[in-house]
Amino acid sequence: MIGGRSRPRVLAVAAWFAALVACRDVGDGEVREPIPVAPVPSARQLAWSELEFCAFVHFNMNTFTGDEWGSGAEDPRLFAPTALDCRQWAATARDAGMKGIILTAKHHDGFCLWPSQFTEHDVAHSNWRDGHGDVLRELSDACREFNLKFGVYLSPWDRNSALYGDSPKYNDYYANQLREVLTHYGDVFEVWWDGACGEGPNGKTQVYDFERFTRIVRELQPNAVIFSDVGPDVRWVGNENGFAGETCWSMISPAGYGRGATGPPAEMLNLGLRDGTDWIAPECDVSIRPGWYYHADQDDAVKSLETLEAIWYASVGRNGSLLLNLPVDRRGLVHEHDAARLKELRAKLDATFARDLARGAHARADATRPGREFAAERAVDGDAHTYWAAGANTTSGALTVTFDTPRTFDRIVLAEPLALGQRIEEFTVSKRDGGNEPWSEVARGTTIGHKRILCVPASRATEVRLAILRARGEPLIASLELFAAATTSTAVR
Repeated sequence: MIGGRSRPRVLAVAAWFAALVACRDVGDGEVREPIPVAPVPSARQLAWSELEFCAFVHFNMNTFTGDEWGSGAEDPRLFAPTALDCRQWAATARDAGMKGIILTAKHHDGFCLWPSQFTEHDVAHSNWRDGHGDVLRELSDACREFNLKFGVYLSPWDRNSALYGDSPKYNDYYANQLREVLTHYGDVFEVWWDGACGEGPNGKTQVYDFERFTRIVRELQPNAVIFSDVGPDVRWVGNENGFAGETCWSMISPAGYGRGATGPPAEMLNLGLRDGTDWIAPECDVSIRPGWYYHADQDDAVKSLETLEAIWYASVGRNGSLLLNLPVDRRGLVHEHDAARLKELRAKLDATFARDLARGAHARADATRPGREFAAERAVDGDAHTYWAAGANTTSGALTVTFDTPRTFDRIVLAEPLALGQRIEEFTVSKRDGGNEPWSEVARGTTIGHKRILCVPASRATEVRLAILRARGEPLIASLELFAAATTSTAVR
């Protein structure tokens, strides 16, 4: 007996309740969606994941000193762009297919690209625009004009402020500047905090009040995601090469970790955790040049088209978001070499993903949750908000698409409906050309998430089968797409 009831009766009631909760589509005849598998993303995290590709702009005092990390002792008059045009930045980003721009509003040297009432180390104390300039104003206006999101990098480390190291006073100072930036420039989609600090063992010790800073962001910009090693919304991917892990979960367990030197191990950041406690998806930051800031001697060192394509597949194609840095030059422009390479990348991606060969194909599944809302064809209808559901109480399943005439493809794009949690742990993709031919495996992978892109040898098929071998819950597939690359590619395989 257990609590006065027989064990068989308790187990039977528990099984009945579990089935009722898992199905949620029986009894009253109403079809309902599957139970989410926790943790799941917030609305702001889901909106961020849809952006996929944004620009990071490192432009500040270091642009004019040639440093990567400034000292904080620079004369504000050194900041002297000769032809600054944020509309050119925005047009370049838009034409590259980017969805937003994050600017280094304040880097580690403490120089502010807006006129701050809390410091003299800012644009108001330079000669640019006769001391009346405001880069944040010009960029935020340009982003709205070109339908781009606007974001800010505001370094917690500040080598100029005399208050740095006096934790309460500096935290007040930083909070005041954060309020300035988040109040006067319209909607902000991302606030970027890194953990950099090079003070050394004899340097100043500053204890940041990140809980307070987070409250300010939530108060003033409730739709903005916050980036750092431990989120709380978006995480660093663990390297500055732009590569997420081939296994890449959107979850990690941040408890007990801080930012910078006290952050989670690189492996956790890169791969995520299957059973992570928090949804904190990866952002892959990398520069289009060797440096983060502009250096004239790197004008001929812009990453090749092949390298950028490989980075795109290893970030966007592995459940990550790509944040590609553009080091704006001393004129205040995206250099023509960088802009030209971005146009090449956009043209290549557009040509490769112009036509989904699986769109509208006949689809069938070995099992499907009741209701047309979850039928197999939902995975090939071109709508990212519909999905095939394999059926309650299952952790595997197979989806097959069939073509009237053979199709040749070398790119496979898969996606899960992330609002219900990331589920897929292992899958294979197989093909055959003719009903009597045996199935031939063309790809094998682990996680899918927001988007998984597989580059495979050119494959001719009349049927393609996605087999989910293991999942954290009922398998759900929002998209199964097939493409043929325009030309031979050296992208990551």
